[in-house]
Amino acid sequence: MSSSPLSKKRRVSGSEPKTGSNCSSGNSVQSDPLGPGWLGCPAPRPASLRPPRRYVLGHEAMKRMQNASVLVSGLRGLGVEIAKNIILGGVKSVTLHDTEPAQWADLASQFYLREEDLGKNRAEVSQPRLAELNSYVPVSVHTGALTDDFLSQFQVPGRLVCHSKGIKMVVADTRGLFGDLFCDFGDEMVVTDTNGEQPLSAHDLMITKVMLARRESGDCILTEVAAWRSSTTAPMEIKVLSVCWGSGWGRVSGRGIVGCPSPSPPPRSPQKPLSVALAEPDFVVTDFGKFDRPAHLHLAFQALHDFQRQHQRLPRPRSEADAAEVLALTQAVNQRAPPALKQEKLNEGLIKELAYQAAGDLAPINAFIGGLAAQEVMKVAPGRLGPVPEADRGVGAGSQDSGVLSPRNSRYDGQIAVFGADLQAKLGQQKYFLVGAGAIGCELLKNFALLGLACGDGGEVTVTDMDTIEKSNLNRQFLFRPWDVTKMKSDTAAAAVRQMNPNIHIMSHQDRVGPDTERVYDDDFFEGLDGVANALDNVDARMYMDRRCVYYRKPLLESGTLGTKGNVQVVIPFLTESYSSSQDPPEKSIPICTLKNFPNAIEHTLQWARDEFEGLFKQPAESVNQYISDPKFMERTLKLPGTQPLEVLEAVNKSLVSERPRSWADCVGWACRHWHCQYSNNIRQLLHNFPPHQKTNSGTLFWSGPKRCPHPLTFDESNPLHMDYIMAAANLFAQTYGITGTRDVGAVAELLHQVQVPEFTPKSGVRIHISDQELQNANASVDDSRLEELKSSLPNPEDLQSFRMYPIDFEKDDDTNFHMDFIVAASNLRAENYDIPPADRHKSKLIAGKIIPAIATTTAAVVGLVCLELYKVVQGHKRLESYKNGFLNLALPFFGFSEPIACPRNKYYDIEWTLWDRFEVQGVQPSGEEMTLRQFLAYFKSEHRLEITMLSQGVSMLYSFFMPPAKLRERHDQPMTEIVTKVSKKKIGRHVKALVFELCCNDDSECDIEVPYVRYTIR
Repeated sequence: MSSSPLSKKRRVSGSEPKTGSNCSSGNSVQSDPLGPGWLGCPAPRPASLRPPRRYVLGHEAMKRMQNASVLVSGLRGLGVEIAKNIILGGVKSVTLHDTEPAQWADLASQFYLREEDLGKNRAEVSQPRLAELNSYVPVSVHTGALTDDFLSQFQVPGRLVCHSKGIKMVVADTRGLFGDLFCDFGDEMVVTDTNGEQPLSAHDLMITKVMLARRESGDCILTEVAAWRSSTTAPMEIKVLSVCWGSGWGRVSGRGIVGCPSPSPPPRSPQKPLSVALAEPDFVVTDFGKFDRPAHLHLAFQALHDFQRQHQRLPRPRSEADAAEVLALTQAVNQRAPPALKQEKLNEGLIKELAYQAAGDLAPINAFIGGLAAQEVMKVAPGRLGPVPEADRGVGAGSQDSGVLSPRNSRYDGQIAVFGADLQAKLGQQKYFLVGAGAIGCELLKNFALLGLACGDGGEVTVTDMDTIEKSNLNRQFLFRPWDVTKMKSDTAAAAVRQMNPNIHIMSHQDRVGPDTERVYDDDFFEGLDGVANALDNVDARMYMDRRCVYYRKPLLESGTLGTKGNVQVVIPFLTESYSSSQDPPEKSIPICTLKNFPNAIEHTLQWARDEFEGLFKQPAESVNQYISDPKFMERTLKLPGTQPLEVLEAVNKSLVSERPRSWADCVGWACRHWHCQYSNNIRQLLHNFPPHQKTNSGTLFWSGPKRCPHPLTFDESNPLHMDYIMAAANLFAQTYGITGTRDVGAVAELLHQVQVPEFTPKSGVRIHISDQELQNANASVDDSRLEELKSSLPNPEDLQSFRMYPIDFEKDDDTNFHMDFIVAASNLRAENYDIPPADRHKSKLIAGKIIPAIATTTAAVVGLVCLELYKVVQGHKRLESYKNGFLNLALPFFGFSEPIACPRNKYYDIEWTLWDRFEVQGVQPSGEEMTLRQFLAYFKSEHRLEITMLSQGVSMLYSFFMPPAKLRERHDQPMTEIVTKVSKKKIGRHVKALVFELCCNDDSECDIEVPYVRYTIR
C-alpha cells in the first residue's frame, strides 16, 4: 500500500512581506537550473535511491535537472511545500530564504515549524528538517535581503529583470481558499516534450491519411521502413491541418513503425515577462463551470497587493470595510486594464470573498498550489513539458460570523480565519480511517495534522499499512528517513505527524484490509467512524473498502496518481455513486503465442524475460520442495487442468535429474546451453516450420504485419550482452541450488571453453501454434505415456529429505542480485532475434518491474484536493453540487473539476431505492428468540408484498423455489443463523452484529423485480 496508481477510468499562505509588490509574494520561487551550482556537485546517488520521477521525466531529463540550483523565497506553508517537493525531486541544490520569524498563524500549514520555534527565523528552523529529505541535495539558508550581490550567485540579478537575463522564475501565492501561480521561463525556453506521453506506435502495411490525422503536430515519423514506394523518401513530420499529401503515397514494402518522436529541433516556447503577463495574461481554466473566474481573480489579486502596500497588512477576516476597499481597488485596476482584460461587470461576491479570506492560510491549498509550483520548477531544467502560463484557483467558503474568525494565538489561526472556530472544533472531533501509509498516505497524514483533524476530544485517526519502509520509498514518501528503512510504515508515519502536531490522536495498525481482518475492523469500529480515506495501490483493496463504506454508510475520499496525472473522487452516502459503480475495461494482455513465437515490441520481450525468470528460478524450485515435503504433491499435481501436470513434472524432472548441477562449472554449462536453446535452436526450428518467404492460404506473406521474421544468434563471448546473460543466468541458477557463484567474467569465460554444446538440427513434425485458440485446443489433451515416464523417472522423495532448493523472488531494486541483469540481457537478446530496438536498463526496469511512476508534486496536489473535499464532508454539505471530483495532469498542464455522479435510482412498486438503501430486519428479538426461514419469507410477503424466490448469504444458497421439498421442510422452521452456519460450514464470529442476505423476488404480478439487500441483525 505504498504508492497509488490512477484509480479506474475516471476521471485537480502565507502572507506577503509588508513590502509586497505586483511581481512577487512572500511565497515565491526562483530557479536557475543553468547556474554555476555554487554549493558543489553532489555525489552520484545509488540506484535504490533514484527517484521515481526518473520514470516520469526520463533519464536524460533527470541528469539535467540534477544541475539545477533553486532559490525558494518565503518559508511559510506554501514555501515549505514547494521546497519539500523540489528537494525530493533531486535538484542540485536548494537555498531557503526568509527574513521573518515564525508566528502562530504559520503553524496552520508550515509542517516543519513547532510551537517552540515561534519567534525564530522560519528558514533557519526549516533547513535541517528539509535537508533530511534528501542527503544528495544540499540545503542552505539566507536570511538577509535579496541583494544583487547575493542573487548573482544564482545568476539572478533581480526579480524585475529575470526575463531579460534569461532567468527562470515561478511565483506562487495562496490566500485562504484562493491561489495564484505564474511562470516565466524566458524567451529561450525549449520544450522537448509537450505532453509527457509515450508516443503511440503501430505496425502497418498501409500508412493512411486517416491514421496521420489522429496525431498531433510534430508527433510522428516513420522508422524501420524497409522500402517506401513514394516520391517522398525522407522522414515526414506531421503538421496537423497542414499535411502536404504527396501524389506518390503508396504501400510499404516490408515493415514500418508509426509514432516515434519527431527528429526536428524542439520548439522554443517564449514566455511573457511578468510586467507583460499582468496586462496580457494567459489563463489555465480549472473549472469550465466558472469560466470567467480567472480574469476576475487576476484583477482582484493585484488589488489585494495594492491594499497590502497601502496598509502594511492584509484585509481582516470577514471585515466588510476592508472587503469594500479591496473591491474599490479592483474596480480601479479594472478601469486601467487593457481592453482584452477589462471586465464589463466584476464578480463582486468573488472579490469580496478573496478579501474575507486573504488572512487565511490553508494547508490543502498550499499543498495543491505547492505541487503545481514545484512541478513547474522541475520542468525548467530538463526543458521537458510546457509551463503553465498562469493559474488561479478559488473555492468558495460559507460566510462566518467575524467574532469566531479572530486570531486566538492558536496553531489553527490561519484556518480559523477562513472557516471559523466552530468548524475547527468539529474537525478535532472527527474519527477517520486511513488505509495506506505510502505516498498519498503520508501526504494525507501531514494534512490531517495541520488541519487539526482528530486533534480534539473524542477524535482519532486510525492508519493501517502492512508494508515496511524500503529505500526506494524515500524519494516520495516524505515522512520516512534513511534510518526508518525496514520499520513499519504506519508506525513511522504516525510518529512523524505527532512531531508536526502533538495534539493529534492517531493509532497505527499493520493489518491488511479484507475479509480476514473483519474481526479487527468490525461493526463497532466502522460504526464509530466519521469517514474513510483510501491511499491504496490496487483496485481490489479499493473496491473492498468501497463496499465497506457503502454498507456502513460512511463518506469515502478516494484518490490516485500515475506520474503527472492524478484524480480525486468523493463518495457521499445517499448522494453519489460509489467507487465500484463503474468498472475499468480489462487491461490489455499479450497473447501467449505472441510472447512465445511472434513478439514485435520490446514490451513483449520483457514480459517473456519475466516469464523466463519465474519459470527457471522460482517455480521449479518451489515444485521440487513441495515434491519432497508434501506426500500429496503428486496426487494434487495430476488433478491440475490441461497440460499443467506435464509441465510441472517436466520441471521437477529437469531440476532433480537431467539438469541438476553439482558444481559452479555445471551452472555455467547450463547457462551456455540454455542460451543456445533460446536464441539459436528455437529460432531455427521456428524458421524451419515457417520459412522467411512462406505465404498463407490467402497468398500474403506469413511473416508480415505484426509478425517479425526472426534470425538466430551466434554466441560470441566477446559480446558484452551475451556474457551478461551467461553471468546472470549461471549465478541465479547456482543460487537455486545453494551453489556459490562468481562475478569474475574472465573465470566464467574460461569455463565456457569447456562446455560442449550439442549440434542442433531442426526437426520435422514439431507443432508450433500460431494462435492462442490453437494452443488452447492442443492443451486439452495430455500425453499420458510421457506423464507415466516422468513419474517413474523421479527419485524417491524419501531419498531427498536432506535436499532442498531455494526459489528466487524477483526484486527489481537490488542492482547486485543479477535479477535485472538477467531480465535486460534476456529481453534484449530476444529483441535482437526479432530486430526489435532494445531497451536500456532504466526502461526495462520500468516495464518488467511494473513500476507505477509516482512523484511528490502530483501526490501533494492531489492530496490538497482531497482535503478540500474533506472540509465539505465535515461541514456536512447535503447538495451534490457542493462536491467536486478532480482530475489533473501537471504535464500539460490540465485541471478539471466536475460534480460527482449521482447514485443511480431503482424502483419497485412506488418505492425508490439506491445502492445506499437496504431492508433492515431485526432477526433476533431481545428475548433471544430468532426468526425462522418461514417467518422470514412471510415477513417480506406481508410487509413488503414481495415473494422471495431465492435467498443467499455470500456464496451460500439458503433458499430457492426449486429446492427439494424434503430439504425445504427441514429448513422452514430452522432459525436463520442456524441455516447459515449449516450451509456455509462456517461459524458466525462473535464480532458479527448482522448478516447480509441477497434476495431474488417476484412482485404481485409474479414478475422478477430488483430489490435492495437485507441487513439481518442478530446482536
